Amino acid sequence: MDVKTGFFYLFSVVLLFASFRVVTARNPVHAVLFLMLAFSQASGLWLMLQAEFLAMVLVLVYLGAVMVLFLFVVMMLDLNLDTLRKGFWKHFPLAASLGALIALEMAAVLISGFRASEAPKAAAVVGQIGPQISNSKALGILLYTEYLMPIQVAAAILLVAMIAAIALTLRQRKDSKAISASEQVHVRASDRLVLVKMDAVKVGEAPKAPVEADAAKETKS
Repeated sequence: MDVKTGFFYLFSVVLLFASFRVVTARNPVHAVLFLMLAFSQASGLWLMLQAEFLAMVLVLVYLGAVMVLFLFVVMMLDLNLDTLRKGFWKHFPLAASLGALIALEMAAVLISGFRASEAPKAAAVVGQIGPQISNSKALGILLYTEYLMPIQVAAAILLVAMIAAIALTLRQRKDSKAISASEQVHVRASDRLVLVKMDAVKVGEAPKAPVEADAAKETKS
């Protein structure tokens, strides 16, 4: 067994163990952490298959953004585990049937993939770019030449969706809290700070009423 085969078995075993622990972990935070471990092992398998673009996307997008967001959301929600476990056996038949269906579909795809005679190459997809080129560069050339218009349309749709989400968040509601930027810029130190002058007192004596200083006096913030 060579080194490449050893790494393949190592990544596969850790991936299967992490995937199993995602389902069986009692703590949601631990389940998210095991899912991050599973994604990292899957990226290693993608690297071994010479699909470095998919490996980078899996690490940067899922591990760097999506799973971190999931982890913070799970920690902030403070889920009641006892309430969630009450309906486990009630929904178990439906979940088991869906899991079996997904497993059969994945098995069909894998069996058809094992029958392939030769692995696809990036140069065959690009055509006349050349044999000494990575699949990431080949994918970039395809995206920004033949598929430039769909990418621009998708970017415009995402931009409109982002603007709409911000507009819905900042709309005037009863519970909305917004601060005017112009008022923050034109604020003065005297509006924020009021100096209070107090006489010195001895221990045991009641302090006198404070005397407010001149409010118009400028102070350094």
